[in-house]
Amino acid sequence: MNSIEEFVEKVRETINSNRFTKLTLSKPRYKSNGLQNIFIRAIDLKGDQKLSFNYRHLTKDLTKNFEIKDGLEELESHLTEKFKHATLLTGQATWQLMINKKGKVTIIESEASTSTKSTTHNKEKQKRAPLDAPYLFELGITTSNGELIPKMADKYRQINKYLEIMDHQIEANIKKKKLKLVDMGSGKGYLTFALYDFLQREKGLDVTITGIELRQELVDFCNQKAEKCGFEQLQFINQRIEEFEEENIDILIALHACDTATDDALAKAITAKSALIVCAPCCHKQVRQQVKGKTQENPLLKYGIFQERHFEMVTDTIRALLLEQHGYQSKVFEFVSNEHTRKNIMLIGARSKQTNEQAAKEKIDALKKEYHIDFQYLEQLI
Repeated sequence: MNSIEEFVEKVRETINSNRFTKLTLSKPRYKSNGLQNIFIRAIDLKGDQKLSFNYRHLTKDLTKNFEIKDGLEELESHLTEKFKHATLLTGQATWQLMINKKGKVTIIESEASTSTKSTTHNKEKQKRAPLDAPYLFELGITTSNGELIPKMADKYRQINKYLEIMDHQIEANIKKKKLKLVDMGSGKGYLTFALYDFLQREKGLDVTITGIELRQELVDFCNQKAEKCGFEQLQFINQRIEEFEEENIDILIALHACDTATDDALAKAITAKSALIVCAPCCHKQVRQQVKGKTQENPLLKYGIFQERHFEMVTDTIRALLLEQHGYQSKVFEFVSNEHTRKNIMLIGARSKQTNEQAAKEKIDALKKEYHIDFQYLEQLI
């Protein structure tokens, strides 16, 4: 057994003992084909363990999943013919394989770094958005070597929290394996890309996602990045939310859709009877403008800043109750910490047969009467 075969055998052992964290191939022997790195991870796909290879080229990234046996053969082939350096990370140790100009192979073992141990200890949380995922590089969150860019740390934390929330909500509320999602107000697509990659790669679902965005430059940017990542069922279109027509929506997402666009998105979801609605409400102007000049009995509303925040809560409470009135179980909770953004509320609606429509309507009427509100915009839309 030669040194490369010994290294591949070490990889096999770490996989079998569930110690495998990550394997990186670097220093290509030939630069003419544009292949710079290969990042390899062990993933669980529909109950089967596989090796996921992310091939990073100068102009594109490709991802391919292998059975363990086939993946190890692919690894050995690349080490024999295409790469001169490999780094195997586990929670306990790091193995490096180096091939010099004369073809001599050296394998060095060292203790795992503290960060690697921490990542391995927290693997369940981290693996939802692995740092070597191609979309993170394409969107400017990581370097070409899969390292987090410091100024993007908050965004990366938000991505992982979002995937954690979506993972739990989909597990609890949706049993289908083929899903159609619409992300209304998708922006630069950070969370849209992350969700597509997670549901396809980690959960093994047949997912189609459409991002709706008004800014044409962002639509073009996201479509180009989706093509580079090989995300064939992820597309972005330039359209106003209220003009989007689609009856078959399993999950509707609206994160920080501005002004009454949040209500437009919720109305589309209710009309389509989406199984799950995920909303981060934004811009609560409509109710605030409606109550201007009206005397409010509550002393909390004497001060402008308190009034603004109070009517944000009133608006989102009415939205949650309107979901309940139209066949959903609703919940409202904090999305990310206040230190990152003040607009940190997540509103979830899960379609249910157990809602009390009359009780929800009575609560809405009571709120409107107490605060002298004529209507909340979502009421008119539905």
